[in-house]
Amino acid sequence: MESDKQSTERQATILLVDDESINLSVFGQFLAPYYQILVATNGQRALQLAGGAPKPDLILLDVMMPDMDGYEVIGQLKADPKTGDIPVIFVTALTSDLEEERGLSLGAVDYLYKPCHLSILLARIKTQLELKHARDWLKNQNTYLEAEVQRRHQENQSVHLQLLQSEKLAAIGQLAAGIAHEINNPIGFVNSNLNTLNGYLRDVFCVVDAYNAALAEKNFSEEALQNLRTLKQTKQLDYLRGDIPELIAESMEGLSRVRDIIQDLKDFAHADKNDWELADLHKGLDSTLNIINNELKYHCTVHKQYGEMPEIYCLPSQLNQVFMNLLINAAHAIDTKGDIHISTGCTEPNVWVEIRDNGKGIAPENLPRLFEPFFTTKPVGKGTGLGLSVSQNIVRKHGGKIEVSSQLGQGSRFRVWLPIRPPESASAE
Repeated sequence: MESDKQSTERQATILLVDDESINLSVFGQFLAPYYQILVATNGQRALQLAGGAPKPDLILLDVMMPDMDGYEVIGQLKADPKTGDIPVIFVTALTSDLEEERGLSLGAVDYLYKPCHLSILLARIKTQLELKHARDWLKNQNTYLEAEVQRRHQENQSVHLQLLQSEKLAAIGQLAAGIAHEINNPIGFVNSNLNTLNGYLRDVFCVVDAYNAALAEKNFSEEALQNLRTLKQTKQLDYLRGDIPELIAESMEGLSRVRDIIQDLKDFAHADKNDWELADLHKGLDSTLNIINNELKYHCTVHKQYGEMPEIYCLPSQLNQVFMNLLINAAHAIDTKGDIHISTGCTEPNVWVEIRDNGKGIAPENLPRLFEPFFTTKPVGKGTGLGLSVSQNIVRKHGGKIEVSSQLGQGSRFRVWLPIRPPESASAE
């Protein structure tokens, strides 16, 4: 074991700096069995060796030297990032307390007086090398831990994005039937109207063909005219004249409704914009309400109390998802008929959006767990348990927070606070 230790110690390199050759000889011969030795007789050469290879693990430095004294040498060593971590022990004939204090203040790890006992010198060197080894190990550990923290942060970001995508997919599945219903209604009566218009046009063209035939034969007898009048009455041209414009107007209104639903979907998803931007939260709330209309309209009455609120710098599609989650949760909390109140306002430097329902409320023991991933009070298959967790992460990403209060049997209140401009660290992500 002792030989292994000595073998390890011999790997360390000591730089001896002294303008007296006798000192270099004595120190060098004594330390050579334990360490690799480098020698410099002046400050300039010492700096060259310290910055070269192999880099010394420790420097024994004299103070009194011509041209550049030891204090100037250590000053330049500490100023250079490549040599600043090399421990320096002053070995000098200057025995003044003030000189020792000056040397230590400049960054020396120890200060020995000449002549010194070689055994004491060796013990001090071993101690400082062990401390340097410990510092190097800690530095490497810190570097590793910083890299690990960064890696974990990136993993957490990836998991967050996966949860966000999972919740989006769940929400899309939940809303698909309702949106299909909202689109199928206007499409259905537009299709019906087109079939009716097709029949109307056949009747109109039948009458037109009869008139064209009479004109071609130049047959304007009373009987022919009567036949044309009878055909016109049979095909109800007067009725068609009034009904056709109504069918066309109704069909255009239906197609306009489909167009509005598609626009609401685009506004909700903000599919063409994924960067931070100034956005109107009222517009986001309205588009979200239109998208989830089928979830609300049969048993919920929505009351909007929008206050004065400036545009905020945000990721609109993600905030729309927060609003959707809170509104759908409010709807699910109402068993039969109930009310959902949406209020907004501004308290500088923040804005707030509040969604309140008069549903069944949340049990007090469940309130602390509401934002835990996969925690849900809904029946199996009714919810993923990700909605509130993802919503909280989105709001935190914006530098905001979600407040919640609830009473069983009386309903719940969720208030989302968002800064008008988020922290720089948030918008840079």
